[in-house]
Amino acid sequence: MPTIGVDDAANSDSDAVSFHTRKWVKPEDLNANGTLFGGSLLRWIDEQAAIYAIIQLGNHRSVTKLISEINFVSSAQQGDMIEMGLKATHFGRTSLTMRAEVRNMITRQVILTIEKIVFVSLGQDGKPVPHGYTDITYHRDRLPAEKRG
Repeated sequence: MPTIGVDDAANSDSDAVSFHTRKWVKPEDLNANGTLFGGSLLRWIDEQAAIYAIIQLGNHRSVTKLISEINFVSSAQQGDMIEMGLKATHFGRTSLTMRAEVRNMITRQVILTIEKIVFVSLGQDGKPVPHGYTDITYHRDRLPAEKRG
């Protein structure tokens, strides 16, 4: 997966990420070695993936189904800024699959890659429900109506 540009959402490559956010590594995010705790990073990725899935599936009841192998490549230290990127790769009947890449904006090194994160759209009964979408949108018109305010 190509790396994410510092000032742009992604490069023009078809594998580039289509959604990203940035975080500042603070003391509460560190492990005993003084580097970014993997659990904090995974929590941030899961939260960002959930937001992206909710918008793409149009359902606030979208939940994490699967996270494939997590490849920790490097780390970050207190004060570093990181950028988390997601790219939707496939719509299933009830699901959305995406890939993730996180990099350190200071060192420009990739911190982590995840090839497959799957979210499933659930109905009120908690069971998978078809979402009816086949393509990605960059508009907020899929936000669930019952959560709009």
